Amino acid sequence: MRKPIGPDRGPERGNTGEPAAPRDDAAGRDRDATPLSTVVRVRSLLPSLPPAERRVAQRVIDDPEGVANSTITELAQNCGTSETTVIRFCRAIGFHGYPELRLTLATEAGRAQSATGGRVIGSDISPDDSLEQIVEKVTFADARAVEETASQLDIKMLEQVVDAVVAADRVDVYGVGASAFVAADFQQKLHRIGRVCSAWADAHIMLTSAAVLSPGDVAIGISHTGATVETIDALEVAKTRGARTVALTNFPKSPIAEVADLILTTAARETTFRSGATASRLAQLTVVDCLFVGVAQRTYGSTRKALEATYEAVRGRTVRPDRRRR
Repeated sequence: MRKPIGPDRGPERGNTGEPAAPRDDAAGRDRDATPLSTVVRVRSLLPSLPPAERRVAQRVIDDPEGVANSTITELAQNCGTSETTVIRFCRAIGFHGYPELRLTLATEAGRAQSATGGRVIGSDISPDDSLEQIVEKVTFADARAVEETASQLDIKMLEQVVDAVVAADRVDVYGVGASAFVAADFQQKLHRIGRVCSAWADAHIMLTSAAVLSPGDVAIGISHTGATVETIDALEVAKTRGARTVALTNFPKSPIAEVADLILTTAARETTFRSGATASRLAQLTVVDCLFVGVAQRTYGSTRKALEATYEAVRGRTVRPDRRRR
């Protein structure tokens, strides 16, 4: 999980001053990693910001290029807030001040345009879009969700989760709605390589499952918003039983983070049809796949044997060539 830099930032420069030089730290390197990485970070922190700062954040998400071309006074007026609030927002997301934010947004917007050949492809579907436009927007949003999730994934945190799962006597995965399908996918993957793993989507069964966990077990809660009550409650019970708790969410400062020992994050965009859990599901599956392969690699010998055994068990369950229609 990336954390905003603390309050010790040195003097703030005015909106006419030169931007502060990028710092040689993790936050600075992350901003240079991929296009729109700043927007990804702002989106992940959006729910945890105060209302006034949230309006500034939403403006950055909706129109990063426009913010890059605005003075601090113009941005404050457009967001119905003060210049001081804009500065507080900049510091909350890891910048020295507004000049640095403007410079970074301008650089990232330029990279994004280069990546799309200068075309602007939105992710929201409008009533007048053709089916061709829908396909383009959906595939663009899905691809960006996977790319941005990979770019912001904390590898050290992922390694700790891999360690925990490899050492676990038992792994229970919790998720409701669309997250339940991701939980089931992870359970199936671990089960196939001989790991003791269960996935639960029923609120009562999640709680009873968590109640019988113990130290040495791992509980993983999957929630895009990080605010799903059933998943949070199950993870909290698991934590009281001494199990290692892991959260997979799009928002690192969401309520589920409070009951998780380890946090893995995705970077899926909100869209018109977000309730369909399209890009967010693919982002979660990306993290799950990385986690599974990490576990499989760590147990390479037994994993190979288990995969061969399970393949052999189902090999005869396919339609024979002579039964296929001609």
